[in-house]
Amino acid sequence: EGIALDVNGYISEGAGENLFEVKDGVLFTPPFTSSALPGITRDAIIKLAKDLGIEVREQVLSRESLYLADEVFMSGTAAEITPVRSVDGIQVGAGRRGPVTKRIQEAFFGLFTGETEDKWGWLDPVSK
Repeated sequence: EGIALDVNGYISEGAGENLFEVKDGVLFTPPFTSSALPGITRDAIIKLAKDLGIEVREQVLSRESLYLADEVFMSGTAAEITPVRSVDGIQVGAGRRGPVTKRIQEAFFGLFTGETEDKWGWLDPVSK
């Protein structure tokens, strides 16, 4: 999967996904000023992360920051929440899904199983 850079050389997003980086337990994602699209899944992840007590910062991210990140994942309607194991052949963190990504994934998928409370009114009940 490719990672796009903005006109200033900072991380923007994937080909069809938003990008998140975790460093020291803090979740980072590029702001819209870095040409990142305002994805629905991105918005959900930010809200879920804050609800889980995870600090979220929208700020410009350098390509090199991905090399030093503890965790990186991409998000989107099709991608859902997909951990990134390496960037430019450089292993990210332990090279597998990290604990922050795991917590966010569990909360996200829990919305659809009823394990995570839908505090935001995203889901509509459908009768069988």
